[in-house]
Amino acid sequence: MTCSACVSRVERALQRVPGVVQASINLASESARVTWSPTAPEEADSREAKLRRAVRDAGYEPLAPAQQEALQAKPWQGMAPVAWGLLLCAPLVLPMVTSLWGSHWMLPALWQFLLATPVQFILGARFYKAAWHAMRQGSGTMDLLVSLGTTAGWALSVWLWYTSPPGQMTPLYFEGSAVVITLVLLGKWLEGRAKRQTTEAIRGLQALRPLTARIVTAQGEHNIPVAELLIGDHVVVLAGERIPADGVVTEGRSQVNEAMLTGEPLPVLKNQRDPVRGGTLNGEGRLVFQVSATGAASLLSQIIRLVEDAQAAKAPIQRLVDQVSAIFVPVVLLLSALTALAWWLSGHGLEPALIHAVAVLVIACPCALGLATPAAIMAGTGVAAKHGILIKDAQALERAHWVGTVAFDKTGTLTMGRPRLLSLACLEGVNAMTSLQCLGLAAGLQCGSEHPLATAVKDAAETANISVSTPQNVVVHMGQGLQGTVDGRQVLLGSLPWLQAMGVSAPSFNDQAVALQSQGATVSCLAERVGQEWVPRALLAFGDEPKPGVAQALQSLRDRGLRLVLISGDNEGAAQHMARRLGLRPDEVHADVLPGGKVAWIQRLQAQACPTSRPAVAFVGDGINDAPALAAADVGMAMADLRGGGTDVAMNAAGMTLMRGEVALVAAALDISEQTVVKIRQNLFWAFAYNAAGIPLAALGYLSPVVAGAAMALSSVSVMANALWLKRWKP
Repeated sequence: MTCSACVSRVERALQRVPGVVQASINLASESARVTWSPTAPEEADSREAKLRRAVRDAGYEPLAPAQQEALQAKPWQGMAPVAWGLLLCAPLVLPMVTSLWGSHWMLPALWQFLLATPVQFILGARFYKAAWHAMRQGSGTMDLLVSLGTTAGWALSVWLWYTSPPGQMTPLYFEGSAVVITLVLLGKWLEGRAKRQTTEAIRGLQALRPLTARIVTAQGEHNIPVAELLIGDHVVVLAGERIPADGVVTEGRSQVNEAMLTGEPLPVLKNQRDPVRGGTLNGEGRLVFQVSATGAASLLSQIIRLVEDAQAAKAPIQRLVDQVSAIFVPVVLLLSALTALAWWLSGHGLEPALIHAVAVLVIACPCALGLATPAAIMAGTGVAAKHGILIKDAQALERAHWVGTVAFDKTGTLTMGRPRLLSLACLEGVNAMTSLQCLGLAAGLQCGSEHPLATAVKDAAETANISVSTPQNVVVHMGQGLQGTVDGRQVLLGSLPWLQAMGVSAPSFNDQAVALQSQGATVSCLAERVGQEWVPRALLAFGDEPKPGVAQALQSLRDRGLRLVLISGDNEGAAQHMARRLGLRPDEVHADVLPGGKVAWIQRLQAQACPTSRPAVAFVGDGINDAPALAAADVGMAMADLRGGGTDVAMNAAGMTLMRGEVALVAAALDISEQTVVKIRQNLFWAFAYNAAGIPLAALGYLSPVVAGAAMALSSVSVMANALWLKRWKP
């Protein structure tokens, strides 16, 4: 594809295929993203065949990803036609160069014809082929403009040569047509080189996958292709090797470099039961791990898919560009015809009239217009992924530029998310239980839970050497607590408001809980069913610590003029206590908020935002319980926890994923969004300004077709170069 008109044409062709709901084309990556109707009856192979045929019927060559990667791996791919064009054009341009030093000579017309014609019809055949397909479908593209303009120049030269008196040297324009085609080919080749740089992020991630894995079997260790790994296999990773799949360490101890996934330069120590991720680099130790995810289910594959989706999706501003491009080529053809007519009627003759019309056709090619947005998005999302910021779609990237309010979850987002059980107070009285019995019940009920508070209880039970029973009939009340049976006892464990709603009442416990909450503790209550009533058994107090550098990160966001809000499911005392430690004001804290209530608070913040300046609201959270709020926010930012625990759900719900649990990445994500939007606007300004200035100059006779061709080629390259400046960005 060569311009935004090509994009519109291929999209229309794909959308006409039965079963296709939507088709989105990215000019910079030359990729199609197609959404099928769930009721489409065809098999996947049949669908792909229909899409390929639609693309080919539209005049383009469909390439599989593997073919595209093979082409991108060759740095000089496509240079041969450019080299031949430069070689054939050099003798044609030489008289123009020597005229600068007062030398006036010209190649014979026959030699000009012999040099220019192969360029026009052999090297330029691609333009004719594409223009023919465009005309058959009633649309206009850059190829149509180039082929019409250069053919008019070549045909005019042939006519002047044929009608000139014998022995007279008539000025011809063979060099103009030949040079324009060569310059367009050169511009497209340079543009392709720049495009390959924008996709380096994905190619770099794909290169992290090792080809083989060393598995442990009853017969010993042997290598197999990574594609044959199965969940449950035990894999050996030696020092300096890349880990081939996601899994859990079963043997060994080593430092693992996870920078390729998280952007974190320091290696992470891995012991038994710690997770490892495919594509990361093992350090000096030998590890054995059990495979937990392979292929498309691995974190590396999810990251690659997120980056590819973001680069394939269209930003809202691109839709405006597409609408302009749809009418651009017909308008240019009309302007070119009017230019020729105006020059001819003003008495200048047919020759200059055609030359100026050709210049209008050539300089108006909308290449830069089609590349302006996708080139910047590809560069921006690529460099963001390199630094641990995954942007799910272009819409999130553009919306983040308008964020004026940032709301945070507390546990696991602003705090370490690994609370400790500070105290366990048992209820005194008849049939009272010991603290060890209460701890055993609580740990048993939460045996299968990955909630941070559940982990704290299980760790405390393990430290106390308590044997934990497997629970039965466990019911999870999201954001409130659990209910189930442990050792034949029906028990509840959760927040005080929830237990009170369930009918648990103990005034002395309430006073004790308020005292603990005022000290910043998160308090849960354990209750047991005795007869027809729920009897409180113990209070559990948990404490958490803020992440390092969170206070400074929040202050940097405040310095950017952003409004900060803390929305927590924790009690008011614990939330306010942590807020004071982080530098947040009391009015910026909303506590005792359930997962559904977080969505309501996001909507309330959106309603309160000023519609004229930064109206968007971002929410930063981690885990499954934050997924509704991440989806409801204008920009959802998921804190990925590589130890597991809801990362996949949060990544799917959020528009952005921060691969390190650092709040400082929030400011970095907003910054790369702003920088990318600035590049998009710069590119669109120059693309529109280039055509707005170039077309009138060409129509008025100030630009020759050769200069117009050079300017047109330069515009595309300049847009790509401007977008590639984003690769220098650092958080």
